[in-house]
Amino acid sequence: MHKVLEQRTFLGLLAVVTLLFAMILRPFWSAIFWAVVITVLFAPMQARLLPALGGHRNRAALLTLLICSVIVIIPVLLLFSAFITEGANLYARIEAEELDPALFIDQIVGAIPFLPGLMDRIGIDTSSIRGYLSSSAVGISEVIAQQALSVGRNAVNFTISLALMLYLTFFLLRDGEKIVRMMEEAVPLNPGRKKLLFSKFVEVTRATVKGNLLVAAVQGALGGLIFWLLGIPAAVLWAVVMAFLSLIPAVGAALVWVPVAIYLYATGRWMEASVLVAYGAVIIGLADNVLRPILVGRDTKLPDYIVLFSTMGGLALMGINGFVIGPLIAAVFLAFWTIFITDIAPDTGD
Repeated sequence: MHKVLEQRTFLGLLAVVTLLFAMILRPFWSAIFWAVVITVLFAPMQARLLPALGGHRNRAALLTLLICSVIVIIPVLLLFSAFITEGANLYARIEAEELDPALFIDQIVGAIPFLPGLMDRIGIDTSSIRGYLSSSAVGISEVIAQQALSVGRNAVNFTISLALMLYLTFFLLRDGEKIVRMMEEAVPLNPGRKKLLFSKFVEVTRATVKGNLLVAAVQGALGGLIFWLLGIPAAVLWAVVMAFLSLIPAVGAALVWVPVAIYLYATGRWMEASVLVAYGAVIIGLADNVLRPILVGRDTKLPDYIVLFSTMGGLALMGINGFVIGPLIAAVFLAFWTIFITDIAPDTGD
């Protein structure tokens, strides 16, 4: 009885201490999360570099971190900077009345003679659409401009978070295997199930992040490229928007390039519009179907409806981090239930 009471007391104190430690780390949660994600993604590279560097874990971790910075972190920072700059410029042009979003609707309606009558018959008020488009454009561009100011004011905090993320990533790469072994020992399950759960978590994490971020990045880059070639303003801004929207199944980046193609048709730029439609349908549209099975694998692909709801829910609850965390939690949730159904539930029924 005394031993049971002592064990329960210890577990209660352990839970309290763990909660307090988590509260201490709360300001750095984003840095810790992205350090873990980068470690999971680049751990195989670090493992391949280790033998070539004579087994020196410090050198292998440092070289892996350097490669990650060159091919991922620096390009993302440059892209984010360009996105903020173009968004701020767009807001300034709208505020200065150099750009009128409602004019786009007028041009489309004026270019299609039967459209005003059709819209009247089905009860669509053109003026309300113009007003909504104008207010939406102003609101979105204002948010981007505010983010630009916020980044400028919080440059020191951002730099500290980035430095902490890189610092932690180095140690996670170097000592990752030791940390995983400690976590496995702490989980009160038999060795086979522990190994299965941890391996599944790593597999799903890599598959989800690669499947979401890389495919989104490719589709956004392809969309931004064709916008730039066709001379459409703010190509980088629209590239980032298409990358975000590519997480929406079935439509994704088409929510951007289809309206732009319609506008090009309406303003008489038939050649550019036709090129954009062909490029969007074939190149951008097929990128997901071709790349996702290669990067993710068919066995770990999430159903489209789960991707949609988990992404939107993640963004609503956790901001930009939810872009990854939402689908990741959904994938891990399904993975754990799959393991339970196939491996644990049959044992409990015996």
